[in-house]
Amino acid sequence: MVCLGNICRSPLAEGILQSKVNSNEVFVDSAGTAAYHIGKSPDGRSIDVAAKYGLNIKNQRARKFTVKDFDQFDRIYAMDDSNYNHILLLARDDKDAHKVQLILNERDFNQNQSVPDPYYGGSLGFEKVYKMLDEVCELISEKL
Repeated sequence: MVCLGNICRSPLAEGILQSKVNSNEVFVDSAGTAAYHIGKSPDGRSIDVAAKYGLNIKNQRARKFTVKDFDQFDRIYAMDDSNYNHILLLARDDKDAHKVQLILNERDFNQNQSVPDPYYGGSLGFEKVYKMLDEVCELISEKL
């Protein structure tokens, strides 16, 4: 799960998908394409909306996406076009590139929609993003 700073969307996506899969079979993580918040907890609004739905994401820590992630993960979900393109710039070959997709394409195939960044909005934006990610993570968990 990859967004820009790894404090809003991707921590939510990580927590949501983790709650829907068997952690002995599926490892879920998140990262950001920028290094703005390395080592920091998710945004308080992400923590709050996750808690509202029974998820605890407080212990997550932001990290930067690296080339090594292509070796660690079978699927890499970007939250929007900008992060998708940034990840693809790091891809070493077609095998790496084929692991990357926009997360909402799991719900709306090839529609290339973005999960909106709620950072500069109020708590309603985080609620909207949570519900969007919950829906798509349910579909991902069914495929896994």
